[in-house]
Amino acid sequence: MPLSVQKRREKQKAELRSELVAAAHKLVQEEGYEGLTIRKLAKRVGYAPMSVYSYFADKQDILFALAEDAFETLARRIEEHPSDDPVEALQAVMTEYAAFGLGNPNEYRTVFMTEKTRPPEGRSFQEMHEANPAMKVLITRVEACVAAGKLQGDPRAIATMLWAVGHGTISLLITFPFYPFGDPQAFVKRMCDFQLAALSTQNVPPLTDTLVNC
Repeated sequence: MPLSVQKRREKQKAELRSELVAAAHKLVQEEGYEGLTIRKLAKRVGYAPMSVYSYFADKQDILFALAEDAFETLARRIEEHPSDDPVEALQAVMTEYAAFGLGNPNEYRTVFMTEKTRPPEGRSFQEMHEANPAMKVLITRVEACVAAGKLQGDPRAIATMLWAVGHGTISLLITFPFYPFGDPQAFVKRMCDFQLAALSTQNVPPLTDTLVNC
């Protein structure tokens, strides 16, 4: 097969995959993860269901594609808010993370609150974590705080703890909308400021490499 023909086919395949991911985002935003099916997705883009299986083996594969796309979007949003103050730059990560989750509750549930039963074909969870652009930005900004003496300890561990607090807070705000948290963004900021203040008083050790299997 001539190289030009092969490249054209690869380009067409990549474009269709992007079209499928974009359609999946819209479907999730409108109907939630439960409304995302191969058949509905195929109908959205005007293809036969079997064509979708050429790109995604099952619903879990679509979930991973949505997650990777969401992480890239989140990383871009965070990068739009740089700051010379390392603590303010770190706070901006959590602010944008909260804005993303609270502004897209169905998508947040799908990406962050849906069980991942296995890694995607040919990849490990560790490889996915290392390639996550949003986590890379978070760790980089934590490293800047450590270098400035604002935080102490292992940057990856600190970043993971901040993510855990942010995720837990956003999940509560989404799933318990009638609880009197007050202004959602202000509540997220309060929780993250509390965590940063607590972390600033200790030297945070690295995480273990043992996977949690709940």
